[in-house]
Amino acid sequence: MPEVTHAYEWRGREVVSRDGDKIGTLDEIYLDTESGEPEWAAVTTGLFGTKQSFVPLAQADPQGGRVMVPYSKDQVKDAPSIDPNGELSQEDEARLYRHYGLEYSERRSGSGLPEGTAGAQTSGRGPVGADVSGPTTDEAMTRSEEEIRVGTTQRERGRVRLRKYVVTEEVQQTVPVQREEVRIEREPITDANVDQAMAGPEISEEEHEVILHEEEPVVEKRTVPKERVRLDKDVRTEEAQVSEEVRKERIEAEGDDVR
Repeated sequence: MPEVTHAYEWRGREVVSRDGDKIGTLDEIYLDTESGEPEWAAVTTGLFGTKQSFVPLAQADPQGGRVMVPYSKDQVKDAPSIDPNGELSQEDEARLYRHYGLEYSERRSGSGLPEGTAGAQTSGRGPVGADVSGPTTDEAMTRSEEEIRVGTTQRERGRVRLRKYVVTEEVQQTVPVQREEVRIEREPITDANVDQAMAGPEISEEEHEVILHEEEPVVEKRTVPKERVRLDKDVRTEEAQVSEEVRKERIEAEGDDVR
């Protein structure tokens, strides 16, 4: 059974079935006059919100701004039609208990009127609760209002990973290379070289061979570490705007002699 303060915060919330179907809007809370605990909720249903049905709160569960009840949409809409502006009689409660398949005791629980209902009736079971202060309040009326509490919760916004892969690039470099070429030199016969010129036969055939060399580029590859890369996180603080509607009760005095 929900607490009184929590149950009154459910007013105006959407009521959904156990299958997640929207049933209607929770309009008012009815208290047990003996225990002071919330027992019934008046739920506005229908296309234009003109019909009210009573739903037990024993197993109601608030979830994400909505109130889930363990009953189907049709079961709530087909509940016995009872005037929400009066006190639930023993016969009314018995009909509702039978409709929702709940065990009913002849010992009356005494469900009271919703908060703020004018002309509250009483019975032999004691005064009817008409205020959030409890089922047997004094002559004062409690004014309440909703307040919001804003906090933060952490959720995952994305993931970043390091992945190493290999790409192939073409590197071009210019390197100087040398090669040998043959150059023919002719020198005249002089007194200095005449002996060498006449050392061989006067007329003959012969060959001289010179080996030529050249350089060619040679490429050698080796792996060289260049840098180390890691992931780190920074925290940036931003301003987030939060908007929410809150309800406030107002108390006015009516009558012929009000100062």
